[in-house]
Order: sequence, then structure tokens, then C-alpha cells
Amino acid sequence: MIRAMVVDDDALVRLGLTDLLDGDEGIEVVAQATDGLHAVEQATAHHVDVALVDVRMPRMDGITATARLRALPHPPKVITLTTFDLDEYVYGALAAGADGFLLKDTDPAEILRAVHLVAAGSAMLHPAAARRLIDRYHHTNRPRAAQARNRIGLLTPRETDVLALLAEGATNADIALALGMRESTVKSHVSRILATLDVTNRVQAALLARDAGLNPLRSAAALPATPTTSRRCAAPTRNTRFR
Repeated sequence: MIRAMVVDDDALVRLGLTDLLDGDEGIEVVAQATDGLHAVEQATAHHVDVALVDVRMPRMDGITATARLRALPHPPKVITLTTFDLDEYVYGALAAGADGFLLKDTDPAEILRAVHLVAAGSAMLHPAAARRLIDRYHHTNRPRAAQARNRIGLLTPRETDVLALLAEGATNADIALALGMRESTVKSHVSRILATLDVTNRVQAALLARDAGLNPLRSAAALPATPTTSRRCAAPTRNTRFR
């Protein structure tokens, strides 16, 4: 059972989302909050797996709340909600540790799917808005690009392949199919990628990949190298099905 929290200063939106989530047999709404500060208090008092957090709220906005929630001893996954698909605050929320964002007019079935995906460790970004938002508000500059390439250079070639697909929004199942490996192997790769890159979730890893200019058509060997870049030797695993 996924324990959820709904955070929105609009009572109608809050109640509507709560009714939607409670209608799913696999989700239980254990807390509601009217703003970011209230959300942190509620998440501290209740064990929350996934929090749906509005971006614009009084007292404490969704961006600050996301950072505070992710800093808790038992942090919930966070999905931010916004009215506009080109809202600069959403990128701030992703950078603060949110696992994704949805528009408030997203189909109810997709909202439920997002909660399940995020609870399972995946990310969920609105498909139409994600690329536009990131491209507009995550401008790459040379120092940041070089730093990103250095950090990605610590990955093995296969981990870099996984990261490139992850950055395009591929699920673990998609990556397994594309690279000819088991889904459990993909999960292991993703865990090592997050640890090596020192990021908290798939969204932040994807942003780092975009900074480095990484995409599925550019293999690890083609990634621009820097003098300080070094590669970690790949340790063979029993589940690996590639050379």
C-alpha cells in the first residue's frame, strides 16, 4: 500500500486529488496539507511514501517544501504539480529533489500511474512539458558542462548507455529491452549511477546528462573527455547479459 500526502492550498483541488487517490486500491491518503510548512509537519508526523505538492503556495512554496521533505530522515518521493507547462518554478522543484511533475489538468489515470511509478523508484514528467521546460530553464554553460562530463566520465560505458536512455525518459523495462539485459540488472545500474553521480533521483541524473550533452546516439566512447576524467573499471556481475 502506497501512503500518499496531498499538498495544495486550494481546498477543491486538494479534496479532488484525495478522492482520486483514495479510489485506487493500492494507494492510501494518510495526510493532507495546505502549504509547504504544513506539509513538512505532516510528513514528520506520518510515514509518507509519495507527496503530491503544488508549486505555488503561501507561507512555504512547493520548491522549498520539496527540499525540506527530501531532507527528512525518511523522505517521501515528491511529485510537483503546476498549472503551466513552462513554469520556471518546476525546474527549481526538480533540482530540489522532486521525482517528477505533472500538470494539474493531467488525466486522472495518469496521475495514479505517476504515483505508482514514483513509489517504485521511477520518475514521471509530463511528456509534452518536460523537454520544453528543461531546454528553456536548464541552459548549459561551459563550466557546468565540463563538470557534468567529468562526473559522467566516472561511469562505466554500459552505465553511460543506461544513463543516456534514462535521460530520455525511458523506464527500466524500456532500457532493458533496448540494451538486451534483465530489468533487475538495469535497476542495479541505476542505483550505481545515482551513487556515482551523487544525485538523489533519476530526474537529477537526467539533468546532469543533459548538461553533458549526452544522448542515446552518443556512446560513452564518444563523450567529450576532459583531462581530469577517469573511468571506473566495470565489475562483472552474474546478471549482466552484454559484452
